[in-house]
Amino acid sequence: MKNYDKACTLLNLALLLQEPGEGVSLDDIQEEYKVSRRTAERMLNSVREMFTHIELMDNERDDRIKRWRIRQRSVKTNSLISFTSEELAVFKTAISALKRQNKSDSANILRNVEAKVKHLINERDRHFISSTAQEMMKLEGWALRPGPEIVIDEEILSKLMEAMQDRGPILSRDAIPDFEAIPFIHHQIEVEYLSRSTGRVSRSKLMPYGILYGERDHYLLARRSDAPSEEDVHLYILNNIKNVEILPDTYKIPKSFNLEEFAKRSFGVYQEEPFEVEWLFDKKKAPEAKNYIFHPTQEMTENPDGTLTVKFKAGGMLEMDWHLYTWGNHVKVIKPEDWYEKIAEKRKSL
Repeated sequence: MKNYDKACTLLNLALLLQEPGEGVSLDDIQEEYKVSRRTAERMLNSVREMFTHIELMDNERDDRIKRWRIRQRSVKTNSLISFTSEELAVFKTAISALKRQNKSDSANILRNVEAKVKHLINERDRHFISSTAQEMMKLEGWALRPGPEIVIDEEILSKLMEAMQDRGPILSRDAIPDFEAIPFIHHQIEVEYLSRSTGRVSRSKLMPYGILYGERDHYLLARRSDAPSEEDVHLYILNNIKNVEILPDTYKIPKSFNLEEFAKRSFGVYQEEPFEVEWLFDKKKAPEAKNYIFHPTQEMTENPDGTLTVKFKAGGMLEMDWHLYTWGNHVKVIKPEDWYEKIAEKRKSL
C-alpha cells in the first residue's frame, strides 16, 4: 500500500471513530478494512498518535469487547472534510427526480440531509459551492420514468460537463469579493457522432446547451458552431457520441434559454410543436392514474362517474403513444380529436 493510501485509510478511520454510537472495536476495523488483527492494532495506535482524545468506551454489552471513539467535543475531524459543487448538485438532481416521481416524502428526507451537509461547510464556501451547484443544475434536465436503465459512457459525460462548467484559470477565489457571481465559461466541443440511420461516423463542432435524461435515450442538447441562430438547437443521443474533444473556443448560452422550459415542451424528450392533450381513464384505472405526474403542466379532474380526465399541453406524439400502450384499453384519447389517425401515420413511418 502506498503512503498516501495509508494516510487516506487512517483519515477514514478517524472519521469512523468520530461517528456517534457505541464506538469502534478492533474486530470492526478488521472487517471494515479487511486487515489482520495486528494491522488493526497498528492502525488504531497511529490514529491515537494523531488524535489524542480517543477514549475507551464503557462496555454496556456482555461481550467484553473493547471499543474506542474520538470525543467530538475535543477535536473536529469534520474540518478535514470538504464538499464539491458536483456533490451538492447531485442532491439537487436527486431531489428533483424524486419529486417528479411523486415521492415527496423521500425528497423531503434527502433535502434534510442536504441541509445537514451544508451546515458542515463554512459560510463563505457554502455560498460559493451552492451557487455553483445551482449553475450546474441548469445544464441538466430530468425526464425519467421507471423503466430499463440506460448505460452512459462516464468518460464522455464527464467531458461534456467539463466543457460546460469551466470557470477559467482562477487560482484563488479569496482574492475575488464576489467569486460566485463569475459565470461559467462554456467551451465548444468537437464530437465523433454515429448516425443510427446510416451507420456512418461524422465529426461536428458543437456548443452544448445542456443534457436531457429521457426514458429511451439520453441526449446532449447543442447548437452547431455554424448555426445561424442561437435558438437553432438539436438533440444528440449520448450513446451515439463516440469521442469528445474540448476546444479552446468559447461561447455563451443565451439568457433567454431555459432548459426546464425547453423540456416542458415535450411529453418525453423528442421536440414537436406542443398541442392540447386530453386523456380519459376508466373507473378501473382512474385511482392508479391519479398517482401519476404525466406532465408538469397537467390538470386532473375526477369525474362523477369515477373516471379521470388528464389535460396538459406538450409535443412528442410517439412518446405519448408508447406510454399510453402500457395502459391498454383503460385510457381513451379525447384530444387531439384526430389522434388515432395521426398516430397510425406516424407508426407507418417508423
